[in-house]
Amino acid sequence: MTDRIHLADADATARAGAAMASAAAGGMVIALHGDLGTGKTTLVRGALRALGWTGPVKSPTYTLVEYYPFSSLYFYHFDFYRFADPSEWETAGLADCFRSDSVCLVEWPERVAGLLPAADLDIALTHAPAATGGRDMTLAATTEAGERCRAAIAATFIRAAR
Repeated sequence: MTDRIHLADADATARAGAAMASAAAGGMVIALHGDLGTGKTTLVRGALRALGWTGPVKSPTYTLVEYYPFSSLYFYHFDFYRFADPSEWETAGLADCFRSDSVCLVEWPERVAGLLPAADLDIALTHAPAATGGRDMTLAATTEAGERCRAAIAATFIRAAR
């Protein structure tokens, strides 16, 4: 199932991340698509805050990955924007992060196309038309785990619209 949700502001984007976190489970890969400045890191920040992370949450554009350990889950936030060639994946040694006790959120997954495990949930963020403002988010689940996250996000915004 695919959903399209309007996110009026950064707070709405963070709420979407929090809803996603409520259903995320080990072994998941969540692909984050969107141009620069569409709110991918804000979405991740919302997820981490919902899980109890109080430290800084920054974009891993220059570090490639930010790691957030929780007692029962490893949480990795990747950003492959700077990859010029998918072969850089091999030399970066990041494949070991994709395992059953981790949730991996991946910005710019198309830069390592075919090398990542299949995403459970694809999230695309785009700038909404100027008249509306904010962002538009499209969600597409490809597994049962992804469907739980998609449903949690959708339910958050359906409740808010009532």
